[in-house]
Amino acid sequence: MAKIICIDDDQDILDTCEVVLQGQGHTVQTAVNGREGFEKALKMKPDLIILDVMMDEATEGFHTACRFRREPSLKYTPIMMLSAVNETAPQKFTDKDGEYLPVDAFVDKPIKPKEFVAKVNEMLALKKDQINVEGRED
Repeated sequence: MAKIICIDDDQDILDTCEVVLQGQGHTVQTAVNGREGFEKALKMKPDLIILDVMMDEATEGFHTACRFRREPSLKYTPIMMLSAVNETAPQKFTDKDGEYLPVDAFVDKPIKPKEFVAKVNEMLALKKDQINVEGRED
């Protein structure tokens, strides 16, 4: 199956992602911040990156997503933002925000396992030319 990295500073979220995704047959690695996640992803070459927004810094996930897109070996890896940022941010983030952020989906926490698996499968099905590497014009 797929290789997936989950990057989040909440250990409960990491544990849940790991259990749910391994239950689907995927190989999963976890990281607690963008720096660790980037280093692990360089070695792992994941098929999907699941990334929180607010970690050590309030916008760390956005900066980390941009860093992934600058790295040639990871540039075309789908990125799914899984975050509770919409609970605290004055601006609400949706998939439409891919117009200026190089990510493929924004998913609000909490998410039910069945919906999570469906979104993961959707992201894994993206073709290289469907990956949002620079932000897109809709």
